[in-house]
Amino acid sequence: MNRQSNVYTVIYSIVLVAVVGVVLSVVYQALRPSQLENIANDTKRQILASARLTPEQGQDISSLFDRHIVSSYIVNSQGQQIDQSTDPFDVNVSLEVKKPADKRLLPVFECTTDNGLKYIVPVYGAGLWGPIWGYISFDDNGDTIYGAYFAHQGETPGLGAEIEKPAFSSQFDGKDIFSNGQFTSVAVVKLGKEPNDRAWVHAVSGGTITSQGVQKMLFDSLEPYTAFFEKLQNDKNGSDLPDNDTFPGEDFTGKDLEPQQL
Repeated sequence: MNRQSNVYTVIYSIVLVAVVGVVLSVVYQALRPSQLENIANDTKRQILASARLTPEQGQDISSLFDRHIVSSYIVNSQGQQIDQSTDPFDVNVSLEVKKPADKRLLPVFECTTDNGLKYIVPVYGAGLWGPIWGYISFDDNGDTIYGAYFAHQGETPGLGAEIEKPAFSSQFDGKDIFSNGQFTSVAVVKLGKEPNDRAWVHAVSGGTITSQGVQKMLFDSLEPYTAFFEKLQNDKNGSDLPDNDTFPGEDFTGKDLEPQQL
């Protein structure tokens, strides 16, 4: 065949594309398990980071995760655990937040720490240039934030991207998401604009839209967990009463107590 002809050029191009495509496909399939493992490990790292747990040099993240995450499950907007085949770790939160609250799958991770059992839930929202997300850990009173971790896809370095820095996320430690028995979440506000009726943290300087995105993300993502958090509050209150302090003719559940005010 004449190598200078157009036919030869077309055939050569087709064969080359086919060979390269096959090679790339084989390489992709071979590396896919490692890619999925890396993605899973990064998610585990983020979950643990919200509970102030970080792997030491050379420590395996999966082992650390398995040691501290003692239970995981999915609840609905009524705070009830859902018996289903979906692994809480595999729930796509970016899709769930688009659903009505009563239709969402709400993952919960129970984590043991030196400061007791913590409950970790995911949050997801929108920043200035793309999605933002994170994990929030709570004390067993169902109200007080123990730790927070935030990440982003493309916020501006030095501005909105600062939400991933401890200087911002550590402000959430010890903040309550209920005020006078009502869910209020945590406000992200500018200096001098601090509210009196709810917990707040200072916004990122120069990252107004990203900070507003964090505030909206927290409210929208945590509000569907309200019934679950209230159940934790009732359980916490109930555990403070004597074991024989029951209502006549029925077992004590703690449901009739007012939510604990911290």
